[in-house]
Amino acid sequence: MATWTIANLEYNNDADKGVVIAHWRVTEEDGDYTASSYGTASFEPDASADGYVAYDSLTEETVIGWVKDSLDAAEIEAGLTANIESQKAPATLSGTPWA
Repeated sequence: MATWTIANLEYNNDADKGVVIAHWRVTEEDGDYTASSYGTASFEPDASADGYVAYDSLTEETVIGWVKDSLDAAEIEAGLTANIESQKAPATLSGTPWA
């Protein structure tokens, strides 16, 4: 199962402090295997919009929801799963037979 986190937020330097960029990371682990992805999601905050959440009231869960809604979260998670599967059974190996 993938774990999403928010590494940092960039927000407007005004009274509303509207979030303009969220830096996110998603990690998936399966035993000894790990895959992760890092990126940013951009937003255009509107303090007068329904559902606007003030900066001081934000939770990581809320921002993760915004990020997932702005990206193809399922595709990103599927890519992590594929990465782990390729780690478990790599298409190529390296070494020498005389080692």
